[in-house]
Amino acid sequence: MIGKAASASDDLDQIEAAFLGTPLAGLPIGYGPSGTVLVTDVDPDRLHEVWQAAEALVPVTGHRPVMVSDDFDDALTIRSEPEQGPSESELRAFAEAAASSEPWLTFRHYGEDQQVDEDEIEFWARGTTGVDLTDLASDVALPTPRPVLARVLYDRLLTDADLHAQVLGNVRLVTQTDYWYTPDSVLLMLLPTSDVRSSAYWLDFFGALTEEDRQGLAEVLAQWRHRWDARLVASWGTMLQFQVGRRPTPGDEAWAAAGQLKALAPNLELSRWEVAVALPAGDAWFVHNRP
Repeated sequence: MIGKAASASDDLDQIEAAFLGTPLAGLPIGYGPSGTVLVTDVDPDRLHEVWQAAEALVPVTGHRPVMVSDDFDDALTIRSEPEQGPSESELRAFAEAAASSEPWLTFRHYGEDQQVDEDEIEFWARGTTGVDLTDLASDVALPTPRPVLARVLYDRLLTDADLHAQVLGNVRLVTQTDYWYTPDSVLLMLLPTSDVRSSAYWLDFFGALTEEDRQGLAEVLAQWRHRWDARLVASWGTMLQFQVGRRPTPGDEAWAAAGQLKALAPNLELSRWEVAVALPAGDAWFVHNRP
């Protein structure tokens, strides 16, 4: 069901009342841009805790939460009067277009089309963590597409417990909240919808600057929520941070999820096989797409 767009008569007092007894209690609250509500003065060290409290209140408030920052966006200030957001029909049209989109045609990592030559094998088999898997690819015919090589490395890595443990020890941090970016100033933006897909209407993400791309991102949010219970915690312009409730299992699930994550996050500096090793070992996903 598509969430209902908020009206100008949203009662901030009702939201504040819902905050009582939570880490959100007492924080300054007011109207934000395009029909949103902003909560300011969030302690950056408690941003995940604050988001979790707001997420638990979605059935009460009807507002899906996302952490944002005004470090680079002066428009993120509390307004004394509500600003008109999209109409219900506009939001419904956005969500319907998103549901019919093909996001993995829109988001595709450039490395999927690259070939690995003989003089490059050591570079790609070493990854970014320094663990050398060159011996695992000794019989791979070269040149070969980069995704083919990465899958061979990953499958063979799964059969070597010691080597897998060595790689995991170097990459597991990227699926933990310790790896997350923390801005100096953190705000909670309450989006005027409870619908996951519709929430992308308000997101400011470098990887989805056009409306078509935002519709693709909206479908990614819906797919990841359905498949992995992945919930968007923060949007920092060039970065997205997710809390994940269902980890992919090693093998095909982790490989597929790693491919999608790399497609959305071309600046995540790990090889796909490294991401596939990391995903089953953590509950936090990090997306990075910058100029």
